[in-house]
Amino acid sequence: MIPPFSLSNINNMNNTQNLIARTEFAAALNQIASERNIPVEVILDAVKSALVASFNKDFEAEAKKIEEKGEMITVDLDPETGEFKLKSGKADASAKDYVDITPPGFGRIAAQTAKQVILQQVREAEKTGIIAEYQGRLGEVTTGMVQRMDGKNVIVDIGRGQGVMPPEEQVRNEYYRLNSRISVLLLDIRDSFKGQQIIVSRTDPRLVTALFAREVPEVGAGTVVVKVIAREAGNRTKISVASNQEGVDPVGSCVGQKGVRVQAVINELNGEKIDIIQYSDDKDKFLKSALAPAEAIKLEFSKDNSEVTVTVPDDQLSLAIGRGGTNVKLAAKLVGVRIKVVSDKSDPGIVVTGNEEYEIDTLGLAGPVRDILVGNSLTRIEDLVHNMEKVEKLEGIDTSSLESIKAKLTAYQPTSTPSA
Repeated sequence: MIPPFSLSNINNMNNTQNLIARTEFAAALNQIASERNIPVEVILDAVKSALVASFNKDFEAEAKKIEEKGEMITVDLDPETGEFKLKSGKADASAKDYVDITPPGFGRIAAQTAKQVILQQVREAEKTGIIAEYQGRLGEVTTGMVQRMDGKNVIVDIGRGQGVMPPEEQVRNEYYRLNSRISVLLLDIRDSFKGQQIIVSRTDPRLVTALFAREVPEVGAGTVVVKVIAREAGNRTKISVASNQEGVDPVGSCVGQKGVRVQAVINELNGEKIDIIQYSDDKDKFLKSALAPAEAIKLEFSKDNSEVTVTVPDDQLSLAIGRGGTNVKLAAKLVGVRIKVVSDKSDPGIVVTGNEEYEIDTLGLAGPVRDILVGNSLTRIEDLVHNMEKVEKLEGIDTSSLESIKAKLTAYQPTSTPSA
């Protein structure tokens, strides 16, 4: 708590009172500076500004005359005793030419007004310092406590600061309970009508990387490096790792004995599945690993290696694609290629780039059909599966389009769900 300022009778103290004032005033300054983690000089400037503001308010006529003469008001303040004098003079005048204009009993009159100004400026200085501190920590993971909801934003206590998690940084299937503890990524500092805000995220892929750095000593020390990460927040993440030191198994290091390390990360992400893959410069080998658990895969790359046709046994098609296309979509992001998945018995041709905006984009639907579905909030595979009657009644969806949607959905519904 900020100790109260008392400026009354400060210019009429005897020697004993001055000693007390010196002790109390200096102690108060240092206490505020320590508690709020701001420089003493900032507090002194706040006191000076407060005294000038009080003079302008309580002695408005005198202040106006000084302004009309083109003069400015300054404050001489002793940081040890708290004694002060208000002075006025031309901006280009020397200090000795400034005139003392301190009204009798001004300390007592100014006390309450000055206190409010000081409190406001100290709060602003404290917030500026907090923002500067977190500016240097962007990209780090921290643990916070859910304080409250502010509209659609989740407000998180992250220590000295307050984090704001907007809807786009929230995981869709997570519920943020009051006073629950969560790990968040310090994402950005953004301006808003409320001032600068510390933005935190639960969806950013770097959160997963930071959690592995915290839970896996080899990642934290740089012996094991996270090369590429592809994430569908709340559902599944594929992470590729490599070792900088001979004899160190990057995948084993991240998994840990009996899976204890990766499980710690999974727990922080509320059960999100994580596939850990060894990175390889060999795209063929890397892509086959990325498409696991599908096996017996045949790859055919385009001449510029930007696209690849993946042929899988018919009974492996659902594994390669994954529920809602998740497996192939994350593999495309991880390796950085367009992927066309085909069965060795039939060839409907499912094309995935890894840059799809919505889950239904992995179906490869015609543009107009896709736009109609998005416009009706049917953006997930699950939405289509459970709302086919609604889809059938949508204007612009003809019989041919409907049959195409059903065929794509059939190919995308896996017969089994791969384990993490």
